[in-house]
Amino acid sequence: MRRLLLVMVFASGYFLTASASDAQTGDAWIATWTLNLGQSSYDPANLAPKSQTTTMRASGDSVTAVTDGVDAEGKKTHTEITFKFDGKDYEYKGAPDPNSTRAYTRVDDHHYSFATKVNGQITTNARVAVTPDGKTRTIVTTGRDAQGRIIRNFTVWNRAG
Repeated sequence: MRRLLLVMVFASGYFLTASASDAQTGDAWIATWTLNLGQSSYDPANLAPKSQTTTMRASGDSVTAVTDGVDAEGKKTHTEITFKFDGKDYEYKGAPDPNSTRAYTRVDDHHYSFATKVNGQITTNARVAVTPDGKTRTIVTTGRDAQGRIIRNFTVWNRAG
């Protein structure tokens, strides 16, 4: 009886440890995310998109983010970027402003930041956080867009699936 109890204690400890380490491996942002417009705020409000979905995939030390959506005017949008967390500029394909790049910096498994540049000049900075349960991602974006408008956005994204 005592032997059975010891086996059960060790087995449950093993499974709890394995479950915790599985949940902590990898970067929390590698997923498909759907913009939750009801919980997000845009300033200026007239620039808020009607919908957006972003899929982020890792390949080695690179991340590819593909975003599809509908902009404030009802036009379909598609952007792509493949980057590393090294602070270097990467081409932001399909961005609303030509000659756009982004530079990404990793903070930890649940946080990173990026600067968006147009013609080499920083226009906005963004801080990204994923909740500990991995179900929600928030992005705080501040700065000025290429047209000089002040941007203050707080976006909430829900993990799809």
